[in-house]
Formats: sequence, C-alpha cells, structure tokens
Amino acid sequence: MTGTAPHRADLHRGGADSPLPERPLLTTPPRLQPPDVARKQRQRLAAEPWLGLGGILLTVVVFFALALGTGSTATALLILGPISTFALPAVAMIAFWWNDWPGSRLSVPWTGLIDTAGCIVSAIVLTIAGQAIVERPDVRAVFETAPGPATFPATLPLAGAAFAATLQLSLPCERWPLGGIRRLWSGVAALALSWAVGVGAYFLFVNLDAVPAAERAAAGLRNPGGPIPAPDFGSALIAVGVWQALIFIALRGWPVNTITRRPQRLIAGNVLVIALGALTYLLLLDVAHWRPDAIGAACGCVIAAVLVVAMLFEGWPAARLPPTPRRVLTLLLTALVAIALDRVLATYANGVTWTRATPDDWITTAALSFLGVGIISHVAIGLRWPFALKTK
Repeated sequence: MTGTAPHRADLHRGGADSPLPERPLLTTPPRLQPPDVARKQRQRLAAEPWLGLGGILLTVVVFFALALGTGSTATALLILGPISTFALPAVAMIAFWWNDWPGSRLSVPWTGLIDTAGCIVSAIVLTIAGQAIVERPDVRAVFETAPGPATFPATLPLAGAAFAATLQLSLPCERWPLGGIRRLWSGVAALALSWAVGVGAYFLFVNLDAVPAAERAAAGLRNPGGPIPAPDFGSALIAVGVWQALIFIALRGWPVNTITRRPQRLIAGNVLVIALGALTYLLLLDVAHWRPDAIGAACGCVIAAVLVVAMLFEGWPAARLPPTPRRVLTLLLTALVAIALDRVLATYANGVTWTRATPDDWITTAALSFLGVGIISHVAIGLRWPFALKTK
C-alpha cells in the first residue's frame, strides 16, 4: 500500500539493516521528496492506464481464487474470508515496514513470490492465533465449515482491529516510534504492537451478548463483555478505515502533511481519522438508520475504490492536474468506483443462497479482503510484475 512500483528510493538501500525514512514517501509532500522519486513517479504515470488495467487482470484472478477457492461462494467466505482478513496486517507489514524484504533481495517475479508465500503462511498462523484468543482452539475449524468453533464471523472483529491498528501506526503515525530501528525488527515490532492494540480493543470494547449463551458455550466463545456489540465494533473500524484510505492514500496525506512539525502532524492525523470515522459511523447508523453490516459493506467498497484509483492507477488521470483539481477528481473517481463496486458485488451476492452469513457480509469481505489483498500484493509486494518489467 505504498502506492509505488519497482525500485522505490526509500526501500531497498541497506535492506533489512537500514532504518526507515522519517516520513513514508506516500505522504511526503512532493517538494520534500528526492529527485529520483519524482522522476520514477513520472515514469509510472506515463505507463498508465495500461499498468492499472494489467493490475486489474491479476487482481481479478486473486479475487476469484479467494472468492471461489473452496468451490462455493458461501464456504469460501466462511474459510478464506477470515484467513484473507488476517493476512492484511502481514501484507501491510511487508509493504510499509519491510519494504518487500526478504523478497527485495531478489529480482522480480521472485520478490513477489517469496513475499506472497510468507503472507500466506503468516495469514494461516495469525488466523489460528486469533481463533485461540476469541474461542476454543480447533485448528481443523480454520479449514472447514462444520459446526463448532468456526472462525467466521467470530474472529473478524479481532482481525479488523489488528489491521486498523497496523494502518494507523503506518500512516497517521508515520511509523513512529518504531521506524527509527532496523527495518526487520521495526516491522516485527509494528505487527506485535498492532496485534496487542487489536486484542486490547477487542476485550475492552466488544460484547457477544447477541449470541445465545448455549451457542457461545458450544463454540467456546469468550464474551469480553464490553459496551459495543461485535457487528457494530467491526463496522465502526471499517468507517475509520475509510478515512485512513481517503486522507493518507487517495490524498497522499493532505491536508495533514502540510503541518511541518512532526508532533503536531501526528496528533492531527490521528485525531482527524478517528473523529471522522466515528462521525461517519454514527451518521450512517443513527441518522440514515443503516444496519451495521450495510455500513461495513458500503465503507468496504469505498476503501477498495481508493486502492483501485490511487494504487492500481497511481491517481491517473487526476495526478496530471494541479493540486486542487487533482484532489477533487480523485475523490470523484473514488466515489464512482465505489458505487460501481457496490452494485456489482451486491448483484452477485443477492443471487447466492446464504445460511451463516448475509449478502452484506460477503460484500464487506470481498471488497476489503479479497480485493484488498490482491491489489496491495500486486502493487506493493509483486511490484506490478509482469507489467512493470524492471528488476532490482
């Protein structure tokens, strides 16, 4: 989710032993970026929209592999939905913190293949760990849909909290205070801290009161007893994710990145994202009277649209315009893509017979996890191979 393609200037110098730059290049104002970064950005824009169209092809392949990987849309949601969601913090760690290490030591496509394999292993391990935290451990239940301690939907609030914390630490916090140490250990520390925050938030805020006590006992579910029902907690996190994506990916950190002093910049970014996310959720819930799962589905499509517009297409064609019209057009294109995604996914989901989930549950997972994993992996880990043929 760095929004950049092969050979990023702040990424590969020194490999795992070098510290990260003070600001992520994604949110660094153009005037403060090294000249070679601006040059490579122009090269990528010159290759659009073909790079983006090629990326869509690979993203669609990954999407269908996850959405139908078990042979059924319904069972894929129950098994691959949690696994792909737990993959997101590991994907973000490699993209934001490790900067494609250990694959960065190799040429493409090996860089993407090695890192993708690492993400798959991490996703499975983290899913098993998440299940052990939320309910009675049962490794078999991670890979099957039999009654019992199933990972869907019980583990999704925890997975969402860990990913939201990863993004908050990577973008509004600018990787502070962990970015100053070696990249390898800063990434490990970031993943551990994000999980600690996610687990703490889950046990502090979530309750499972809506699940009958007999069902909780049968699955071994632990009810944290917090003030917020699990569906509301998950949807609120996705609403916060909308503003993480809009401000720090679509708008490249604007207006927060105009603040020169780092402490004020970090405080402003964190407060702005959390306040706007909470306000968005409350407006949709209490004023528009949307259900939590509908809020999650709509917000998930907005986040996926940001990834399409700002990552796959590098902001093209808006990136060719002056700052103000560029931002306006970026937001307009994001809104149009989000509406199109929502309609396409809803049309498909409404034609499926669901027993343990709803169409909105599938739309949320399809947009955030299935599409999100595909887009981030292609751009920030696979380095757009095979459409960008440069090697390291």
